[in-house]
Amino acid sequence: MALDIKICGLKTDAALAAALAGGASHAGFIFFPKSPRYVEPAEAGRLREALRGKALAVAVTVDASDALLDEIITAMQPDMLQLHGSEPPERVTELKARYGLPVIKALPLSEAADLERIKPFIGVADRFLFDAKPPKGSALPGGNGVAFDWRILAGLDADVDYMLSGGLNAANVGDALRLANPPAIDISSGVESAPGVKDPALIEKFFRAVRAARDDRAA
Repeated sequence: MALDIKICGLKTDAALAAALAGGASHAGFIFFPKSPRYVEPAEAGRLREALRGKALAVAVTVDASDALLDEIITAMQPDMLQLHGSEPPERVTELKARYGLPVIKALPLSEAADLERIKPFIGVADRFLFDAKPPKGSALPGGNGVAFDWRILAGLDADVDYMLSGGLNAANVGDALRLANPPAIDISSGVESAPGVKDPALIEKFFRAVRAARDDRAA
């Protein structure tokens, strides 16, 4: 099974080049001003040109207004939207119709009971992104470097398409792949030298760890 890999929160040419060199399938650009990974729509539009024909560009927003989304879509021309706020299923449907783009809906998890939150979005969102619930006091809905118990995903229906996110890094991605066997993974803070500062060397190290883990499983 092919494994999709999304590097999220990209802001520089060097980090984007490292993501592509490693084989990223998706590149995420964050349009949430409170995030240290925030990027202006025009700059994201410039960066995403390097992705064309190589990886999908994902616009990540948090309860964004139509006006902001219009600006992002115009400036960046993303391939997908990722909704990382409290958007209900009706909002997902509305935005899919408005922009004609597939939508990834992020949902925070901490225990098996949280998987019930998926049900209203089945057949509405094109893919899920499962992240850990933010720590108390965090202003960020994601990118907090916190993991959840990946074993709870064993209870998912096999036809639920999702990205595993939250606290991944080169040291633990092998365990994540073994325990959850996800169809896709998403990483942001785990390849940073400081909040919002992507490190090309850490990106390369992460891809090496993914390849090693997959080789071990195939052996």
